[in-house]
Amino acid sequence: MRRPSVEASVNADAALEKMGYKSELPRNLSMLSVLGLSFAIMAAPFGLSTTLYITLTDGQSVTVIWGWVLVTLISIAIAASLAEICAVYPTAGGVYYWSAMLSTKRWAPLMSFIDGWLTLVGNWTVTLSINFSGGQLILSAISLWNEDFVPNAWQTILMFWAVMLVCALVNIFLSRYLDLINKVCIYWTAASVVIILVTLLAMADDRRSGAFVFGHYDASASGWPTGWAFFVGLLQAAYTLTGYGMVAAMCEEVQNPHLEVPKAIVLSVVAAGITGLLYLIPILFTLPPVELLLQVANGQPIGLLFKTVTGSASGGFGLLFLILGIMLFAGIGALTAASRCTYAFARDGAIPGFRLWRKVNKQLDVPVNAVILSTLVDCLLGLIYFGSTAAFNSFTGVATICLSTSYGLPILILVVRRRKAVRHSSFSLGRFGYAINLTTIAWICLAVALFCMPVSLPVTASEMNYASVVFAGFAVVSIVWYFVYARREFRGPPVVVASDEEGRQGESENEDEKSTGVMSGKAVVDEENAPDPEVTEKKT
Repeated sequence: MRRPSVEASVNADAALEKMGYKSELPRNLSMLSVLGLSFAIMAAPFGLSTTLYITLTDGQSVTVIWGWVLVTLISIAIAASLAEICAVYPTAGGVYYWSAMLSTKRWAPLMSFIDGWLTLVGNWTVTLSINFSGGQLILSAISLWNEDFVPNAWQTILMFWAVMLVCALVNIFLSRYLDLINKVCIYWTAASVVIILVTLLAMADDRRSGAFVFGHYDASASGWPTGWAFFVGLLQAAYTLTGYGMVAAMCEEVQNPHLEVPKAIVLSVVAAGITGLLYLIPILFTLPPVELLLQVANGQPIGLLFKTVTGSASGGFGLLFLILGIMLFAGIGALTAASRCTYAFARDGAIPGFRLWRKVNKQLDVPVNAVILSTLVDCLLGLIYFGSTAAFNSFTGVATICLSTSYGLPILILVVRRRKAVRHSSFSLGRFGYAINLTTIAWICLAVALFCMPVSLPVTASEMNYASVVFAGFAVVSIVWYFVYARREFRGPPVVVASDEEGRQGESENEDEKSTGVMSGKAVVDEENAPDPEVTEKKT
């Protein structure tokens, strides 16, 4: 008789095979580990610290607190929508696989190609923004002792590359410990928030009033109309709460992915929302003069805030060190998810050089080439900093835009197809499904416009938000690759999408079978468009 864990892995591998893929990665991650990974990628205290200048410019306390609450609620809705679909199609392809399976046969390849590039670029740029801001935060520690120190572009880039290198080495050579690393992240983050909360409130000489913390609004430094500045300031919360869908790429390393990964996606957002609120409230109660914080040269005021409240550089660095630890967990986790996303998309032949990037190192049980590609892309994108000191705004903006739209596409397709595919999902939203799905789609449409905007007006060339430019650059690459190769060769994921030609009899029955067939073991086959076995074997 098999042990339960072994049997669960065998069943998960069999379900994956029915989705058209061969299991190549070890299933050694638990639900708590995946939750920790998602929690690490969002890294609420770190993300809120590195983007604090945005909300201090665009509204201050109201934007900080209530913007965070608003985006948390919206993010829970998006996470629940994704979890419902993930429970039906648990594969490393994540949202791009879902877009194919939810679409009609005719549109499946194009929808999966578009969504695949959105999620791939989103994964890369989230990793980039985390590690780039991490490099900036490390350098900001020097200014705690030397207030005249202003890192130049080369120092910033080299520190960023160093952080990327550490994350890559951990992902390649210490992958067997990722389960432990993800769990430790939960405890480190929780302990850090408690320590910072107690220290700030105990050591602050002057404390702000409750009216200031929960009701003060000042957008005069933004240059935007008073009400609109609040929405521009939502980038802080949206950037922090954006990586939860990335962990769908870990489905092939979990024993019961259709049960555990959906729960991890939603619970991680709830945990991040609570953690962020507990972190923000003491910061606002002990907030030094806003003008002083906004004058920090590299745009990272959190170290100065800690130093001012504790009254010493050493005390400030002690609290900053806790945030830097959270940053390292976030960087490692983001690169893990990005490399799995790269591996999954390359497995279906959707990116240039896919034969190289889809290989798994059998000794390390890691898609090493995908880790290397993700690292190199991020290191090269970091060079944008030489042309724009506001490059981080571009990275955070394009990451939020790409991931938000990649989440929105399968949800939109699901609504258009009348939610038939998730009728039997083990994580069903039930009668609230339409309302939750439509709310998320409306928010994503607004977010795409918001996060292309600069933090403040007027802007110069060096301060402009180039998110739309970076987004357009990747769009050009994907469009060229589509017409050069994918239009003829790319057919989407290897599992055949049930035929859905207009006017066909029995559409409802076929849709129900497609939605339940993956986990129940029923194969849905369209004889006319059945994939060539040799082609499928090559892909897997």
